[in-house]
Amino acid sequence: MPSASAAPSAVPGPQQPAPPGLWRDADFRCLWLGQTASQFGEQTALIVLPLIAVLRLNADPGQLGLLRAVGQAPLLLLPLVVGAWVDSWPTRTVMVLADAARALALSGAAVAVLLGGLGLPALLAVVFAVTSLSVFFDVAYQASLVRLVERDQLVPGNSALEGSRSAAQIGGLGLGGVLATVLPAPLAVASSAPFFALSFLSIRRIRAESVPARPQRRLPVWRQIRDGLRFVAGSALLRTVGLASAAFQFFFAAAMTVYLLFLTRDLHLAGAAIGLALAATGPGALLGSLLAARLPGRLGYGPVLVCAATIGDGVMLCVPGLHGTAALTIPVLVTVSFAFGTFGQLVDVTVMAVRQAVTPDGLQGRVSATITFAGMGLTPLGSLLGGFLGQEWGLRAGLLATAAGMMLSPALMALSPLARLGKALPRTPD
Repeated sequence: MPSASAAPSAVPGPQQPAPPGLWRDADFRCLWLGQTASQFGEQTALIVLPLIAVLRLNADPGQLGLLRAVGQAPLLLLPLVVGAWVDSWPTRTVMVLADAARALALSGAAVAVLLGGLGLPALLAVVFAVTSLSVFFDVAYQASLVRLVERDQLVPGNSALEGSRSAAQIGGLGLGGVLATVLPAPLAVASSAPFFALSFLSIRRIRAESVPARPQRRLPVWRQIRDGLRFVAGSALLRTVGLASAAFQFFFAAAMTVYLLFLTRDLHLAGAAIGLALAATGPGALLGSLLAARLPGRLGYGPVLVCAATIGDGVMLCVPGLHGTAALTIPVLVTVSFAFGTFGQLVDVTVMAVRQAVTPDGLQGRVSATITFAGMGLTPLGSLLGGFLGQEWGLRAGLLATAAGMMLSPALMALSPLARLGKALPRTPD
């Protein structure tokens, strides 16, 4: 679930058209272009680095689970501290430094491949570094929009950024699958670096950014973190978002660890076919964004969240039953990915609007980081669980078990105040 920028109590609905000045704002265009390029780089790396481990280093289920766990560990270790920093630092500075460092890390990994030094330990270090830097970038860009545009432009601005994220899922995952298969290993590892370099060049051109005023007596970081945690824990809506996100991300991380191996080892699909199947999530996400602009206001935010989460997560239960040739399995996998992307994006955008409505301005970075911490903090353990189940139970049984576990997320929503939300957004508490 993506994090949302804070907004005042009167948050415009997702169906509101973009104000005419949004795309004439040079700073917004720089942010949008940089975020788009960064998302392409991140999505490409997400598929290239695990496939390098599987296809070039012959990683077994336990090793792939370890790789994914190490890559996800920063999501447990860093968000709360980063969120406190972002609330008082220029987001442009944070983003450009993160982009530059990610480009350098991947370029250095490519040099290590040329020198014959990129084994599994070195790949683990690269994945950890890239994901750590992604935490800085992601928390910063989620907080940057509210500092650059007017309040009535927040929703259309977020819609534009979500659209670019969907486009990155379409292109980045498919491109990553192809590059990991057809390029020499050094070029495949470095393939995301140009995207991060483009993002660096674009975001550094942002000229104006309002930074929240620092208090005369700045609170210690641990107290700032505590304030964010306390606010989320004290809000029934945000608390449910965090719990449902944690359940989903834990079992999704486990399922994806088994899923990549299931596609290569049981279904015998090539990297390009895997990229095609995963990339279908992107067009589905675009459709989900369009549905999110209309359905919550007509059917109610609560019913849309529960139904979309149930359908989106439930389609993964179809995958463990697949058998046969690529000609039979690829269309089914594409359909599953498309449905998963559609309903997953519908949930994400709807949750984003709810979070905007209930989060005060001064807590936006910390609330974003707290939800990220709650949602993504357990993913390293999920990846290890996926590797364990794939090795001990077999890939098909492990995938079925982890896909079934994903259904805990919509169940938590259905039993919470989220399910009772109507056709109007909730308001920021006084």
